[in-house]
Order: sequence, then structure tokens, then C-alpha cells
Amino acid sequence: MRGRVHPMSDSAEPVLPHRDCERAVLLRIPAKAEYIALCRLALTGLGRVREIGDDTMADLKLALTEAVSNSIRHAYGPNGSGHVEITYELRLDRLGIEVVDDGEGFDPDETPAFEGDELSEGGLGIAIIRTIADDFTIQSRPGVRGSRLRFVKHL
Repeated sequence: MRGRVHPMSDSAEPVLPHRDCERAVLLRIPAKAEYIALCRLALTGLGRVREIGDDTMADLKLALTEAVSNSIRHAYGPNGSGHVEITYELRLDRLGIEVVDDGEGFDPDETPAFEGDELSEGGLGIAIIRTIADDFTIQSRPGVRGSRLRFVKHL
């Protein structure tokens, strides 16, 4: 059983544990940069439920920050409004994080842009997440609203 999204709520909703000791939390935030810290705090809180090493936690915070920042910056633009939903799924052997928005879609297979010999800032986020994650999936298409990015780290 997963948590349900309440369309008018900006609150976190814990989900009941499952047979395999899964714990999940759903957080829905306004698509504003100042809420990224809240996403990171929720992740830190999961470190109190299950031992997550300092290096792994730092990597997860970086990947989460990149994923949520991408949704805020690219899906809705600088003056856009919307929400980003973050689901944290903690299991005995792994932590999964899913970031979902209803903004502008993009081509996840598009080669990142280069400025001179350097990778542009916009191309770094997904590359960082792919490097950190043990499993990674992304669903998005240009011209279609909404994107879903999921990454898993084995603990």
C-alpha cells in the first residue's frame, strides 16, 4: 500500500510499514527552491529509522537536491508555479527516492549541452544522479506534461 496524494495538501504523509519492513514517506512541496532544504531534512530523518552511512547519506542528499532542483528549474521555469512530489521508500536493503512533477517534459536521452569544453550546468544533474544511484529510471517526453525520476541506493 502506498500513500495517496492529497491534491490540496502540502504536507508529508507517512505510509504504514509493509511485510518487508518498508517505510515510505510522501512529501509534496511547492516548486520553489527554498523548499529543497525540507526535502533534505526528510531524508536525514530516515537516517534515524535505519543506519545510513555518512558518505551514503551525503551522496543521497546530493542526488536528491539535483533531482528536485531539476524539477523546480526546468519543469516550471523561473516564474512558474506547481508542485513537486518526493516519495522516499526505505526497505531493509535499499532506499528508493522518486521525484515527480507536472511541468514541461524533456528528452532524457538528449545529449547534455557543452559550453566550450565544459558540460553545461543543466547537463550535470542527471549525470550526478546516475553516478550515485545503483538503479536509475527517468520517464519524460518533450511536449508531454510531467516527469518522473526514480533512483535507488542499496544500503
